[in-house]
Amino acid sequence: MAAIDDLLRQIPDTSLRSRLEQEFARISKNKKFGLVFEEHIPECTPLYNVPIKRGSTVALKTGHINDVYTVIKIDGDSAICRNKTTGDIMNSPLMELVSVAQFGEPIFPTLQPIDSVENAPDSNLWHSIIEADNYHALQLLEYLYPKKVDCIYIDPPYNTGARDWKYNNDYVDSSDNWRHSKWLSMMQKRIKIARRILNPDTGILIVTIDEHEVHHLRTLLAELFPEAHIQMVTDVINYKGVSQGHFARVEEYIIYVFMPMANISSWYDRMLGENDTFSKKVTWASLLRRGSDSYRQDSPNLYYPILIDEENSRVVKAGDVLPLGEHPDYDATIDGYKAAWPVRTDLSEGRWSMSNETLNKMIELGYVSVGKFDPKRKTWPIKYLFKKQREQIERGEIIITGRNNVTGAVEVEYAGETNQLVRTVWYRNSHNAGTYGTDMITSILNKPNTFSFPKSLYAVHDALGVVIKDNPNALIVDFFAGSGTTLHAVNLLNAEDSGHRRCILVTNNEVSVDEARNLQRSGYQPGDPEWEKQGICRAVTWPRTKYSILGKRDDGTVLTGDYFTTLTETKEVERSFYQLGFAEDFEVLKSSAKKQLVSLLRSKEGKTQLPQTLVKADSKFIVSDKHTASILFDVNAVDEWLDELEGQDHIIDFYIVVKEAAVFKRIKAKVSDLLGLINVTSQVKRPMSEGFPANVEYYKLDFLDKNSVSLGQQFREILPLLWLKSGAIGKRPEVSNNEEPEMLILPQNGFAILIDETKYAEFAEKLSEEDNIRVIYFVTNSEEAFREMTSGVKVNNTYQLYRDYIDNFVLGSRRDS
Repeated sequence: MAAIDDLLRQIPDTSLRSRLEQEFARISKNKKFGLVFEEHIPECTPLYNVPIKRGSTVALKTGHINDVYTVIKIDGDSAICRNKTTGDIMNSPLMELVSVAQFGEPIFPTLQPIDSVENAPDSNLWHSIIEADNYHALQLLEYLYPKKVDCIYIDPPYNTGARDWKYNNDYVDSSDNWRHSKWLSMMQKRIKIARRILNPDTGILIVTIDEHEVHHLRTLLAELFPEAHIQMVTDVINYKGVSQGHFARVEEYIIYVFMPMANISSWYDRMLGENDTFSKKVTWASLLRRGSDSYRQDSPNLYYPILIDEENSRVVKAGDVLPLGEHPDYDATIDGYKAAWPVRTDLSEGRWSMSNETLNKMIELGYVSVGKFDPKRKTWPIKYLFKKQREQIERGEIIITGRNNVTGAVEVEYAGETNQLVRTVWYRNSHNAGTYGTDMITSILNKPNTFSFPKSLYAVHDALGVVIKDNPNALIVDFFAGSGTTLHAVNLLNAEDSGHRRCILVTNNEVSVDEARNLQRSGYQPGDPEWEKQGICRAVTWPRTKYSILGKRDDGTVLTGDYFTTLTETKEVERSFYQLGFAEDFEVLKSSAKKQLVSLLRSKEGKTQLPQTLVKADSKFIVSDKHTASILFDVNAVDEWLDELEGQDHIIDFYIVVKEAAVFKRIKAKVSDLLGLINVTSQVKRPMSEGFPANVEYYKLDFLDKNSVSLGQQFREILPLLWLKSGAIGKRPEVSNNEEPEMLILPQNGFAILIDETKYAEFAEKLSEEDNIRVIYFVTNSEEAFREMTSGVKVNNTYQLYRDYIDNFVLGSRRDS
């Protein structure tokens, strides 16, 4: 029906056209159910670099791209053309025509190298950016990587009606009655080919979309992938919201298509809300008793020496109790060992936290360790795993990862967060498309308004990460690459885990509507160098990729800012103490005043730290297992407070109600002595100026003449494809001239080519000396010769040139038409 609609507009008789349109409108009222859409007039792609010759299919640069002609004669600077639909003859200057590729016609693509960046010369990993119409690029990728792609991520145009995409070289807007149908037709053609490059067992397709086409797309994917598991994620990308109808839209959707054996990666982040950093480090408690009842006379049976092997920093055993009234010689040895005694910070005699009999059992288990000698107290700090930690070991919440062969002390860590399933709603500040999409590109390119609605780098990073984190060698393709966020995200993923993931981007070089108007006013047409320079691939995708890899722009200015990463680091830092000197003394501090004080306590993120419900009428302090803050209302209850704080290593913020600074400092010192430093785990950031250790090559899709390929006259143009097909290993090889060499053996690239089959014996002998050849190409017209040569080499991946290449695109065009 849409095809009829397009054809009706070509009828010159206005009366006839009007009558046919009325009849067509009446027929169109018949309802259909399910996902029904028109195939439309075949898509056409302008080929500005392809020379025009007799027999070429062309269109006027200023006309409709699907109004095509066949060139029947070249006459100087003009061409005589016949309209394929009407048969009308037209004489047009060559400069006003453009070669056209129609959907279903065989094309013979090549890749013309445009530029490259090598920032990892020791790496054989190379990414690729292909400037092309994605339909033809997909046809090429099917030749290069059939069933080999691990993950396809695409962010197609959302078809909002805001002229955000083209069909047949014309923008589609809200006034187009067929816009949904055209969009589905466009997507179906491309996804059909994309399916053929995706690994049929473990491949994963990821498509982002908004509410305009999400239901149509979901149905289309179910139709094209009947054997796959399809699931959708809602991702909040703008928590402020964008006004749409009666509500403000904050989300978009990510549809995952999992082939039968595909699964998600190990991902410790649920994605629903911010991810709190997690430290596996276990803090051992001090054996020296703190707080109340911490003096020797309070528990005389807990005053005994602990023998220390000073040379090996090893706890040997607990000695006998020293009777009350006797005092030790701190410099003396016992059984040939130095002794640690319970000496308080004020140098008075203290006591340990457990009996010598219990401690000796703990030493045998490896639950006791010794720190550095304290010359002021003439003793050693003794650390142990307290009761709660020992119970956590029994429950598996703390795991013993090893044991020190010299000291006998165990090495422990928290078992870690459980590997929870990723939720289907993602809410993460880093997914904000404005801050980490638009603003990031503006910062990198140092130019505003370069691209509309780019994805947040971290939204793409996470969307990919949940499915390819466990595959460090994944091959990822994005054929709606836009500003290049996918390659940027893959580089960040690789930097986090030293991965070797390879990314191929495909994007056209369209200019925006406003830029097109300005260029036309200046007399430029599509295909002109000045026009092409303003296109998305050359003005945004490539510069962004280049600058982000190098960490600097072409003018030498370095990128500023940092990347967030999934890596964490743990540091020992002091706990935070706050003196509340403005509050009343405890004797006059009422319950309501205590609650008011508690309500004022805020974390660095501005969150409430303690609930007021913990405040009781007689509360002298608050210590909670569930909260990271504690408050002391009554300084006279400091010893009781310290008793309660024993083992509460999770508390990091302490509030002390006291007016005297000296008293505050003394209490702060006691708490610090009791709990020690806190292990703080924070997210590691990566300076953008460091760039990434990556290599990438930028190509423009071009087209070859079938006959020239068959005759071996375009070997130089085919060579980049063979390198890519062989895995894009190492730097792309080049030949110095258009003459074909007899053979190429490229161990650094993992492949070899025999061009002159009469040199097979020499070729085979040289191959036997190489261990790194994984792919071989034989140039021969004889299938029998190809089979014979293949049987004589010990390489499984062999291809016949140029037949494999030509057949792929001839047969592929028939299948897709």
